[in-house]
Amino acid sequence: MTMPRLTTARCGQHACLRHPAGGRPLSSHWPGRCARAGGPSHDAATATARWLRQVLAAAVVGTVALGPVSAQDAALGASLQGLLDYARAQSPELGAMRQEADAAAQRIGPAGALPDPVLRVELMNVNNYGNDASPSLLPSKVGETKYTLMQTFPLWGKRDLRRDAAAADARQAEARTEATWAELAARIKVVYAEYYRAAGNERLAAEVLELMSRLEQVAQARYAGGLVGQSDAIRAQLEQTAMRAELIALDSEKRQLKAMLNGLLARDGTAPLAEPRELREPPGLTTADAASLAERARQRNPQLVAELARLTAAQRNRELTQQNRYPDLQVGVFPSQVGTRITTWGLMFEMNIPLQQESRRGQELEAESMVAAARSRAEALQHQLFGEVAANLARLDAARRTQALVRTQLLPQSELSLRSALAAYENGKAEFAMLLEAQRQIRTARQELLKSQVEAQLRLADIERILGEDL
Repeated sequence: MTMPRLTTARCGQHACLRHPAGGRPLSSHWPGRCARAGGPSHDAATATARWLRQVLAAAVVGTVALGPVSAQDAALGASLQGLLDYARAQSPELGAMRQEADAAAQRIGPAGALPDPVLRVELMNVNNYGNDASPSLLPSKVGETKYTLMQTFPLWGKRDLRRDAAAADARQAEARTEATWAELAARIKVVYAEYYRAAGNERLAAEVLELMSRLEQVAQARYAGGLVGQSDAIRAQLEQTAMRAELIALDSEKRQLKAMLNGLLARDGTAPLAEPRELREPPGLTTADAASLAERARQRNPQLVAELARLTAAQRNRELTQQNRYPDLQVGVFPSQVGTRITTWGLMFEMNIPLQQESRRGQELEAESMVAAARSRAEALQHQLFGEVAANLARLDAARRTQALVRTQLLPQSELSLRSALAAYENGKAEFAMLLEAQRQIRTARQELLKSQVEAQLRLADIERILGEDL
């Protein structure tokens, strides 16, 4: 690798290094003011230190800043809430579940309604036996026509039980709709948090690339002055190449996450999305809130609500099966027509006789088993959800403590380490490897802060999915 040739000029008491083309001086001292220039510092090391202080100050205050607020904030993808609003309005899966819930609600009325009445027409003596007339199918030209109008009346509260079972099915369908939305919203929240992390890591890599470019200038200046070997500049160039490779990988990851988000939003995978701007502030939950959150999940979790509705429907169907031990009543009225006149009226009562005991017992045992299965399924889901709440609270608490540790200790310590390494290297008291290690430490600290923030968002998304509502 050919390094640029630098020339040496005397400026006051210090040796200033200049490019052959007459570029600006690159001082070999830290910090430095060139007596010949008579103005502000013009060496690469001082510029690097100034820029580094700005970056580190931003790192200690918070995590990665994703750029200034602009008009793009209003674009889809800039905020999580915008994505959720779009998904709730446009998701075809959610729309299908809403339609199914509406269809289930429409079954409640018909389930408790009376069966349709039955009209029977009987033509007696259609061959007109004993008469001089020819055979006919006209009511006025046969021996006698009987009209029977019948209506079935389910007794023993069977209509109410059918209505209750249908209402429970409707609640189950509505709860499944809410469960679909809770699952979709949780997936969007998770992918958005990962998208934010990828964007933050991309910015971190870009900042490290810029830092290594400035450090390369310092290494070149010291190499031209004979203070260090050429390996320092080569190492800086290797770090830049590694950062460029990482930027390629992060760009690919971002594009994959964009495609995933677009898929969740029912959009084309290549549709544009704005850069994520911010993460939600997690509520101040602790592991002590597990009991209260479990109670909220018991009342609000859509999956649990659906299972409880299924249990109610199974119980009503069991009661209905038991009521089938008793007969239903059918009432009918029938007038008889002779010629063109109604001559007689009749009244009829009819009921079924439930004699198939073995068949009915099998149906009752089936209904009883369905109730037991629904109850066990609801209990199992309840225990599973309560365990998930406690686990996510513990991980949320760990993420929050990690954030505090990184923000208050690890980042400031890494900042001091990097500044000290820069000063020591410029004064010839440290190797370039120490400088590289110091910048890696502060980058790792910022990545850890970003990781803990995203981890808190993932745990928050899981808790909200379990509760069926946002916190």
